[in-house]
Amino acid sequence: MKRYEASRSPCPIGRASRVVGDRWVLLILRETFLGVSQFEDLKNRLPISRAALSSRLALMIDAGLLFRDPPDAKRAAYILTESGKALSPVLAAIGTWSAQHLFDPDDPPRNWRSPG
Repeated sequence: MKRYEASRSPCPIGRASRVVGDRWVLLILRETFLGVSQFEDLKNRLPISRAALSSRLALMIDAGLLFRDPPDAKRAAYILTESGKALSPVLAAIGTWSAQHLFDPDDPPRNWRSPG
């Protein structure tokens, strides 16, 4: 059963929000852009339950953002697809917006840059 179901919204932002509108999806994307690909490593870097991480990874695979390599291995790597990689400028834009509007000037955010 697919966990991700495409939105029928005529608005591109509405459709995208079905996939990337989840807090954990954005943070998992950030980690995969930084080179983290194993389930346990993702779990150790994010304050997320195993069940929630498993669910979000399955959603991201169904949505075409990630693939498992090898697909049936217990210790598979989660790798960005071309569609997932295309979100790099989106994450960078969110980071820039957040740094400009959600942080106190005396407490600057940590800089994030995607490797690509």
